[in-house]
Amino acid sequence: MSPERRMDARMTATHRDRFGKTINRDHSVVLAHGVPLLTILLASLAPLLPVIAAGPVMPPFGFMMLLAWRIVRPGLLPLWVGLPLGAFDDLFSGQPFGNAILLWSVAMLAMDAIELRFPWRGFWQDWGTASGMITAYLFIGALFAGGNFEIERFGLIIPQILLSALLFPIVARMVSFFDRVRLFRIKVVG
Repeated sequence: MSPERRMDARMTATHRDRFGKTINRDHSVVLAHGVPLLTILLASLAPLLPVIAAGPVMPPFGFMMLLAWRIVRPGLLPLWVGLPLGAFDDLFSGQPFGNAILLWSVAMLAMDAIELRFPWRGFWQDWGTASGMITAYLFIGALFAGGNFEIERFGLIIPQILLSALLFPIVARMVSFFDRVRLFRIKVVG
């Protein structure tokens, strides 16, 4: 390549320096830290949707979004984030207060232990891990609800578990889209 062409290639608007920054563009701190939290909080508001059913069918979208962010970007959310996000989810889920605080915090610790044990994972292992955690979350949540729950009644949450497990890859795909939005470069002034 001639020296003139190299100079022209370096001076284009899409030029990146060694840190990934383009000319006059940089990552937004507000987007980088706010998008994951905002998507989890908005997903926790899903119980407010007007869904009428005879049994529990609505997946725990807030918990699924938390797991998806933890799987897609393992180091992004700190371990303690389960407490405040779980408290917000408890306000809208209809579960006793403290249910999501405890279970989300335990899930974050469990995901960290899984990440340490299996640093290289694939799609099937991530889906199986998330499905297992969602199943445990729903069963323990049914026990915490304080109702008269016999063994026969656990069959009532099977459709909710299956729907949640089937929807998790879609939620993970949405999180990967929001991750690209989170890393969007905006114009820097000054």
